[in-house]
Amino acid sequence: MLKLSRIKNPACYTGATARDKHPGGNTMTNNWMKKTLIATACCFTLVSAGALTGTSHVGQAYAATSATTAKADSIITAAKSLQGKVTYKFGVNNPSKLVFDCSSFTKYVFGKYGVNLKWGTASQSKQGVYVSKSSLKKGDLIFFNNGKSSAISHVGIYMGNGKFIHNTIGTHINGIMINNLSDYTKRYVTARRVL
Repeated sequence: MLKLSRIKNPACYTGATARDKHPGGNTMTNNWMKKTLIATACCFTLVSAGALTGTSHVGQAYAATSATTAKADSIITAAKSLQGKVTYKFGVNNPSKLVFDCSSFTKYVFGKYGVNLKWGTASQSKQGVYVSKSSLKKGDLIFFNNGKSSAISHVGIYMGNGKFIHNTIGTHINGIMINNLSDYTKRYVTARRVL
């Protein structure tokens, strides 16, 4: 008959041995089996609990990211829906007539989704957290200078894929525009994440 000496599972060792005798003379005892089953169940429970805890953190992070992305998509959709309806006027914040400057426009659109932005590019450039240009995500605020000084004078909303939407005025432009960020490389100053 095969004799078992001390069996040790390094992860779940209970101290029981195969030499514990069953009243009927069998090598493996009920006591040993119970201890082994309990130890195995304990190990499985601990491993499962750790795995579930890790999974729940991942799930929570995924849910938060999904909610932020959905909010950014909604803000961008709202901004795009105002193309052809908004007029640009420096220093104006008139939501009832849809007349805004660049920062009152971002304040208005973000405000529709519960994000309270201050009015003014300098003030908005201090809200949220800094984001590097290489880490931009949809919904980030991006800030520019006027090309003549380094002071921040304009703000837009990053849309992803190298594009942004903003309220601006120019020779043949007055209102909401979508532009390539690469066209504004020399004027780009910084970005902030407020979502």
